[in-house]
Amino acid sequence: MMISISQISAVIAAVGVLVAAVNIVVEVLKKLTWEKIPTNILAFIVSEVLTLAAFLAYCQIYAVPAAWYSVFGAIVGGIMVSYAAMFGYDKFKEALKGVQSIVEASPKSDSGGKDPADEKTENK
Repeated sequence: MMISISQISAVIAAVGVLVAAVNIVVEVLKKLTWEKIPTNILAFIVSEVLTLAAFLAYCQIYAVPAAWYSVFGAIVGGIMVSYAAMFGYDKFKEALKGVQSIVEASPKSDSGGKDPADEKTENK
């Protein structure tokens, strides 16, 4: 059985949707549990449940037999979704802040494409 690009794209999209769903569900559950459960454990449990549910729904819809190794793969996929949900958003926010600080630090002048540092050295 060959794996096509469209199947890989579908898996990547599914992981992205699962990460977003885990983040939303965890935020709601944190409010409902008054933050009594550690957030990382809650995110892990929610990601495993949602990933296994999505996998079993896929197997049911497309009549794919759910062999033990497929279920194991879904569990490993759930661990990846959990990692992305726990740490991906924070890393994404840090990257956006870094890009924003670079953009804010860049000189804003109408020098016609010249670097302002070069103009200072030419004036000396």
